[in-house]
Amino acid sequence: MLHADAADPLLPAARAQLEAAGHRCDVVGYGDAALALYRERRPDWVIFGNDCRYLDRLPPDTRTALLYHGIGVKACYYDAALARFSVRFSEGAFRTAELQRLYPGGRFVDVGFAKLDPLLDGGDEVEAFDLRAAGLDPARPTVLYAPTFYPSSIECLSRHWPAEIGDVNVLVKPHLLTWTSEKYAAQRKRLQAWSQLPNVHVAEPAAFSLLPFMAVADVLVSEASSAIFEFAALGRPVVWCDFYRLRWSYRGPLRFRHERRMDQTINGFRDVGAHVSRPGHLPAVIRQELAAPQGHAAGRARCTSQLIGNTDGQASVRIADYLLGTSSRYTARLPRTIAATEKRETTCSRPVAP
Repeated sequence: MLHADAADPLLPAARAQLEAAGHRCDVVGYGDAALALYRERRPDWVIFGNDCRYLDRLPPDTRTALLYHGIGVKACYYDAALARFSVRFSEGAFRTAELQRLYPGGRFVDVGFAKLDPLLDGGDEVEAFDLRAAGLDPARPTVLYAPTFYPSSIECLSRHWPAEIGDVNVLVKPHLLTWTSEKYAAQRKRLQAWSQLPNVHVAEPAAFSLLPFMAVADVLVSEASSAIFEFAALGRPVVWCDFYRLRWSYRGPLRFRHERRMDQTINGFRDVGAHVSRPGHLPAVIRQELAAPQGHAAGRARCTSQLIGNTDGQASVRIADYLLGTSSRYTARLPRTIAATEKRETTCSRPVAP
């Protein structure tokens, strides 16, 4: 189920990707329109990727699950509203323990991070990004720059920084809000400048998934973001940008707003990779990580164990087992009404944009 306006320009691309994967989908509007449809269909389960404002108005026999859309480096990962689902699937021992401590009445099941399954199970579910088709040389090392929208490092970097590593492919995968929000016009100007360089490819808005780009990258660069920890779970080096642009309302004596926005426990996982404090140092640190990719292997392994959990590529299977009540590992922990439920209809609700 895609929650989207019918005129959303990205809707055709989203439907095409689902159809290519063999999934039938329906489109419904936000809010009351979605609620009306769920009340009509009365599914056994609705799976959400974020908070749901009408959770208490769903049919009483419909159970709900939260499959959060990222590892979460912002404080909202721990919002109380996200503990109100019938079950929240969590990632790793650290986050599961934190959630259970904060919300002892909630149900949290550590399954791992399902988004990474296609890259971890050795299958061919992810079609790797075609470097050659983008005019890049597959024989060269490849860097994936995946900045978030706020606070972002994009505006801090020069218009020509990729040229300083001209013998390296640079893939730029911006957050969707960088493309769509009026606030980030300055970011789009940087993207336009970088796209003119011969060793750079800037992903278009319709390229929803980060996975095809991760599949071909040797190093990932980002700020404190979910992408950092997702890529580290693949056993490859990451570069963490400690520089970013804050709005005036987040600077000086108001910086506490930024601190409050971010999950401060993430600072305990800074050993996941190399850090860059100044924009001008980024090319050198990228070369350093390409030359010695095992330099932060121990930190990557520790962070992955705590924040991602099991990396056997079977997180999706564990989720399905729980939902359908067929796994002996989980059935004993399920309420009897869930364990005995027949397999009827499961509806997965995701927004169009990741």
